[in-house]
Amino acid sequence: MAITLDEIVEETAQLPEDVAAELVERILVKRHGGIESGVDAAWKAETSRRVAEITTGQVVGVPLEVSLARASRVLRE
Repeated sequence: MAITLDEIVEETAQLPEDVAAELVERILVKRHGGIESGVDAAWKAETSRRVAEITTGQVVGVPLEVSLARASRVLRE
């Protein structure tokens, strides 16, 4: 008998967060192939740049509640 999606979700909910994240990544790679190295490098550079901007105070973050309210307004329009 095959395992159901609900059973998989329940089983993986017991995994440590890093292990679950690795499982998701492996599934995506298996189904869709790996991320192109150039794309991966570009995202890492962009992420590092944005973190540095926040850390140095060049950019001020937007609180989650404000972001969600903005998104909700846009979706209602």
